[in-house]
Amino acid sequence: AILAMVLANFMGGIQIIPAWLKHASDIGLSFIDLIAPFFIFAISLTYSQSFRRRMDRDGAIKTYSQFFARYLAIIGLGALISSGETAFGLNPSGIDWSVLQAIGVAGLITLIVVHLSSPWRWGIGLGLLVTYQVLLDHFWLDIVIRSHHGGFFGTLGWSSMLIISTALADLFHGNEKAKKAFPWVSLAVLGAGIALALLLPVSKHRVSASYVLITVGISAILFFGFHWLTVHFKWKGHFLIAWGKNPLVLYFLHYIFIGFVFLPGIPFLYVNAPVWLVLLEIAGLVGGISLVAYWLERHKII
Repeated sequence: AILAMVLANFMGGIQIIPAWLKHASDIGLSFIDLIAPFFIFAISLTYSQSFRRRMDRDGAIKTYSQFFARYLAIIGLGALISSGETAFGLNPSGIDWSVLQAIGVAGLITLIVVHLSSPWRWGIGLGLLVTYQVLLDHFWLDIVIRSHHGGFFGTLGWSSMLIISTALADLFHGNEKAKKAFPWVSLAVLGAGIALALLLPVSKHRVSASYVLITVGISAILFFGFHWLTVHFKWKGHFLIAWGKNPLVLYFLHYIFIGFVFLPGIPFLYVNAPVWLVLLEIAGLVGGISLVAYWLERHKII
């Protein structure tokens, strides 16, 4: 998820990159529109398990404080990034909001219900999604479309995505029967999203209900595919593991790299870069950040 997010952000400002490797303008779904949901689903896989473990070990006050500080910090990091983008003219709407702010608020809202059982979280997540869609259709559509990642109001959609994902993740972490049901329930969620798309447009910018269900289903199925590879083919995926241990650090590093090719203001270096230069820059981006990822892992910095 973090590797794809880094690549997507880098390629987003390059003209030669095809549309299917960029965010859909509004209604529609590109591969890039799946990356933020991948990240949220990755968070969901350990959210409730980590919460329960900390509750047993540290008690309620310390556990809630740790989670609250974690997601508040993510909101703050997102604010730094989005305000920087606005300062360099990359945010014409003037609404400072980034994917990290959306994730941070979603994490805080999920913290309110994470202690509840899976059926309760299924109900609350779906109920929140329905409520958000109604408010979006009748009151919030204009400001949500003009905002990155749905803006502040769109966080209700991202929150429903995270809450639903934690309930789905509980199946994977459950007993053998629950684990066997995980891929089938994931397919059912995806099917429900596709069916809902006949009534409601699929849109990341709107964080629409159909978008939420479709991307949760795809994320869960993709995760199960990685799990299947590790179980049946003993695939280790060390390269991805190294990236996954320090995602926020690597995420900030990629902005520094983009700055080297963007800030000089030479179109040839970034906006109008030819294919060979884009490929060379991507190799430098991924290679350089990977070296940092392996160095952090080797020194047990997580």
